[in-house]
Amino acid sequence: MQRANPLLTRLQTVLPKIAENAPLAEELRQAPQESIDLLKQVGLHKAFLPKAYGGYEISLPEFGDCIVALAGACASTAWAFSLLCTHNHQIGLFPKQAQDDMWKDDPDALASSSIAPFGKYLEADGGVMFTGDMRWSSGCDHAQWALCGFLRDNAEGKKDHCFALIPATDYTIDDDWQAAAMKGSGTKTLVIRDKFVPEHRIQKAKDMMEGKSGGFGLYPYSKIFYAPYRPYFASGFSAISLGIAERMLAVFKEATQGRIRAYTGAKVGTATPALLRIAESSHQVMAARAFLEKTWEDHAEYAEAHRYPDQAKLAEWRTNQAYVVKMCIEAVDRLFSSMGASHWYLDKEAQRLFRDSHVTGAHAYTDYDVCAQIFGREVMGLEPDPSLL
Repeated sequence: MQRANPLLTRLQTVLPKIAENAPLAEELRQAPQESIDLLKQVGLHKAFLPKAYGGYEISLPEFGDCIVALAGACASTAWAFSLLCTHNHQIGLFPKQAQDDMWKDDPDALASSSIAPFGKYLEADGGVMFTGDMRWSSGCDHAQWALCGFLRDNAEGKKDHCFALIPATDYTIDDDWQAAAMKGSGTKTLVIRDKFVPEHRIQKAKDMMEGKSGGFGLYPYSKIFYAPYRPYFASGFSAISLGIAERMLAVFKEATQGRIRAYTGAKVGTATPALLRIAESSHQVMAARAFLEKTWEDHAEYAEAHRYPDQAKLAEWRTNQAYVVKMCIEAVDRLFSSMGASHWYLDKEAQRLFRDSHVTGAHAYTDYDVCAQIFGREVMGLEPDPSLL
C-alpha cells in the first residue's frame, strides 16, 4: 500500500551503507555502531517515543514499512533496532516517573529486553531486589536500559508476569551470542545481581494488555498509546521476515538471469523450473505483504479509536503475523533450494537471507505450530489453552 511516510523516505537514504555493513554485523555479532548511528540520525528510534519527549508516535503501518525496508538491507540490524524501537511503546505505558527516569535527561535512550519471566526477586521496601541471567536481549550493546520479565506473587496467591525497567548501570552483558543465524543481532545475556527496582518501574503484563497500566491515559490525544503493548512489541518479527523475502526475490532474479549450468551450458534463468519458482514465491510474498498490511491497518484503526481488542481479535492479530512469517520462509526456501552450491559460501547474500529467514519463525510469538492451535481453538469456540504462549 502506498502511504506518505517521511520517516521511510529518510531511512532509505542510509540503507545502502547499512547493507554494506551487513557482513561486518555478522563478524561483530552485533549491529555496527555506524549503522546504529545512521538509524538514530534519521530518527527511526523516535518512531514510538512519546511526543512529550520529542518522539513521532507514528502509526504501526508506517513503522512496519520502515522495518521491512531495513530488513532488506540487514536483517540482524533490523531485528535488534526494531526491538529497541518497539520497547518505547511499552515504556510509554509505564508511569510518568519511570518515563522521566529514562527519557527526561536523555530522550534518545533506548531499552533492550528479556521479557520471558527468567528473573528472580525478593520483596523490598518500595520495590523489589532483582536477580537474573536474562537471556535473548537483542541489541543490548546499544541500550541504556532493559525491560526484564519475572513472575511476582500477588494477593490472590497467584503469580503475575511483570516487567522491571532496569538501567544498564545495574547489569553486565555476557557476550554469549554464538548463533547460526541473525548473527549480528547481538542477542546476549544480561547478568543482574540483587539490584533494587522501585515500584514505579514495575508493571504487570496483563495490565499493559488491558489499558490498566500505570501510564494509561497519560497521552489522551495519542493514536498509539491506547493499545495493548504486545502487538507493537512483536510487530518487527513479521516485518523482518517480509523484508528478507522481498530481498531474496531480487537476489534470486539477479543470480539466476545470467546463470549457466556448469556441466551442460543450459541457461537457468529461462528454464521452466526457475520461472515456476520465482512466480510462486513472488505471489506468496505479495500475498504476505497484503495480509500483513491489512493486519497493521487493523491495529492502527483500533489504537486511533482508543478501542482495545477482545480475545478473538488478539488471537487473530498474533496468528496473522505468524502465518505471514510461514509464507515468507516458504518463499525463501523455494528460491534458495535451487540456487546452487556457490550460494552457500559465507560471502554470498543468499545464504544469509536463508539463515535469517528461519529465525523469524523461531520466536515464541511467531511459532506457527503454536499459533495454529491458538487460532484453531478460537475459530472452534474453545477456551484458550494456557499452555500455549
